[in-house]
Amino acid sequence: MSGVSRVVVGVSGSPGSISALRIAADHASRDGVPLVAVHAWIPPGGDYADRRSPSPYLRAIWKRAAADRLKEAIDSAWGGPPAGVSFDCLVARGKAGPVLLQVADSAADLLVVGAGQRGLPTRLWRGRVTRYCQARAGCPVLAVPPATVPKLWGRTSGWSWRYRELTADQVLREMQGLGQGDR
Repeated sequence: MSGVSRVVVGVSGSPGSISALRIAADHASRDGVPLVAVHAWIPPGGDYADRRSPSPYLRAIWKRAAADRLKEAIDSAWGGPPAGVSFDCLVARGKAGPVLLQVADSAADLLVVGAGQRGLPTRLWRGRVTRYCQARAGCPVLAVPPATVPKLWGRTSGWSWRYRELTADQVLREMQGLGQGDR
């Protein structure tokens, strides 16, 4: 036993959160602890708009949509709840960072979140939940980096500019010629 009593994972439905969900399940299975998948949601327009024009009917619809997103993410990860792991789902209203920290409130919890894309433009607009959790969590936080896609030609922008007028057959022939020269 590693000292972890529960694994809490943030799930948004993004590819990064699907990876985080799978890794969290591996940790929970390895340590023999429960897995809690958390999806946080806020009303369209934010809490201010909801307070201004409250509608219990719309809140129920939004909460059901959030639960559907969580179910879709679980289906994307495994095709249903993971086997061999005590599994619980939680849909909570609020911003993702504070909700995750509220759920992972014990020092014995492990919080798993997706780290988002790399690079300055994406860091400015995304990845705030990960940074928020890492800075404020009272438990260990595991930030799962996104899966990398290998680049075939180094800088793809130069490639697309050079080959913009070629047909698919010409590009394939050119690629085969590049592959033979590397041997």
